[in-house]
Amino acid sequence: MSSSRIRDHLANERTYLAWMRTAIALIGFGVLIARLRYLISPDVPGTGYGWALGLMLACIGLLTVLLSTWHYFSVQRAIERDTYEPSSRWILLFSLVVTLMGTGVLYVLVSMPSTVKGGLMF
Repeated sequence: MSSSRIRDHLANERTYLAWMRTAIALIGFGVLIARLRYLISPDVPGTGYGWALGLMLACIGLLTVLLSTWHYFSVQRAIERDTYEPSSRWILLFSLVVTLMGTGVLYVLVSMPSTVKGGLMF
């Protein structure tokens, strides 16, 4: 195996690991947002959609694991066959989904009241 092909495989693996870190972060944020209702006083009114948003973030994290694993192996095969062509389709789709979910997170945070029983809520 040539040194160029080895570098290509190592770059593919680094990319895969970066997607795994992203997936873990999405799942973690999803769990955190879904569990926020247990950290906030029941007297605080809210939208009631935090659990759904958290669940969607966690599901997107799991989907990221599946898609990045599939992508890793397809790129690995393309490198071995010397037929690799970069594709921006998945990057654009993932960016759009994360942007929409980030907008949802901001909506949930902004719609929560800023004070709780006379004290500031962080």
